[in-house]
Amino acid sequence: MSDSSLPPPRIEPRAPPYDPDLEALLQRITPPGAPSVLALFRTLAHHPVLAERMTGWGGFLLGRKATLTLRDREIVIGRVCARCGAEYEWGVHVAAFAEAAGLTPEQNTAIADSGAALRQAQGDRDSPLTARDRLLTRMVDELHDSGTVSDALWPQLAALWSTQQLLELLMLAGWYHAIAYVCNAARVPLEPWAPRWQRGTV
Repeated sequence: MSDSSLPPPRIEPRAPPYDPDLEALLQRITPPGAPSVLALFRTLAHHPVLAERMTGWGGFLLGRKATLTLRDREIVIGRVCARCGAEYEWGVHVAAFAEAAGLTPEQNTAIADSGAALRQAQGDRDSPLTARDRLLTRMVDELHDSGTVSDALWPQLAALWSTQQLLELLMLAGWYHAIAYVCNAARVPLEPWAPRWQRGTV
């Protein structure tokens, strides 16, 4: 997205023409139906071996072999992006997956609001997020703030998600932390077709 209020990229996304091997890689990792090759992938294209190695793990987390529901996955990803301040990745996922995951605009906004007031009101019945959704956002918040999950929260998670799913949830949160670091530190430019967020005060 062209926005004069945003700082310029620290690593400029690569632009065509690409050599044949890189062209094939970018086409392979670009999601079907994406309007263009993602700026994140064009940034990672400066290190093709790294970009290629990432596709297997990322493909698993977003693919059919993962055991999490689409909604659970997208809530975790959205919340990680919110807590890390990664508007780029949040917007891409909202554009690509939110509707299919059954997330409303109000729910997407609540997930993106990383303000202290929201974190203190996780049990608020007036929240647009369901009780299940709020357990996931609470898990992400605890992981972000402390690097672990509290003894109070863990049994609540274990009552709803299997051991396999719990491991996926933890790895998913950690993976998108890494993606957020790249987006933020490299200053990947926002996609013009992705939504922007409206957030509370951190």
